[in-house]
Amino acid sequence: MNRYCQTLTLVDDEEMIAKYVEAHANVWPEIQAGIREVGIIDMQIFRLGRQLFMIMDTTDDFDFVADNARLATLPRQAEWEAYVAQFQGCAADAPSTAKWQLMERIFKLE
Repeated sequence: MNRYCQTLTLVDDEEMIAKYVEAHANVWPEIQAGIREVGIIDMQIFRLGRQLFMIMDTTDDFDFVADNARLATLPRQAEWEAYVAQFQGCAADAPSTAKWQLMERIFKLE
């Protein structure tokens, strides 16, 4: 299993942030199916104010660049990305990898 941690800053608007949170309480079934199809085993998003933190656990053979590109082609994915872009303060056609920034692990309890 591989783990990826990413961060993103939402727009500075409490109403928009509430809508973003609501959207993620009701993620479209096609989006969840696509996430699983490309090899993402588990995905969790945490929020502190405007800052988001995503933990993504994947299969051993998951290729971050190739599989995210494949995810972008799956049913309703482009529509979902365009919808959530308004809350993320980025272009509607920006790929997920341009919005979510990979984080570097600097500590692991051994």
